[in-house]
Amino acid sequence: MTTPTDTGDAIAEAVRAVERLRQSESRLARRRQNACGPSENARAAMRYILECTDEGESVTPTGIAQHLGVSTASVTGMLDRLHAGGLIAFTSNPTDRRSKFVVPFDRDIDLTDVDPLSTRIREFAGELSPTEAEHVAQFLERVREAVDQECA
Repeated sequence: MTTPTDTGDAIAEAVRAVERLRQSESRLARRRQNACGPSENARAAMRYILECTDEGESVTPTGIAQHLGVSTASVTGMLDRLHAGGLIAFTSNPTDRRSKFVVPFDRDIDLTDVDPLSTRIREFAGELSPTEAEHVAQFLERVREAVDQECA
């Protein structure tokens, strides 16, 4: 049986673990800026392209820029690198010749090519019971919402 002190200790440890995770992600983002795999924006763009494609939505470079909150100029360079890496292709917009759509080049793409860390995280999640996984997901979603709301 847990006591109030045990509960307080567990809560404090959860808070410390989230803070350590945030610090690690910050360090990882800095390392990746220095040529360790695709940038965070490139990975986020690929996730967005794949999600929209799965939902039957067309994706434009402007839509990606808006989703990421960056300029279309920075998206153009990023999309060029993703295209050169064989991760995306461009198709013509049939209703507007000036516009193009961004599509995954190979829809059977292994997301580990986009972010190998995701494979390890899936392995860790696979060790959780369904109830544990649900609780962790709910907790992390609430943390994500708080992070997104900060300075918004």
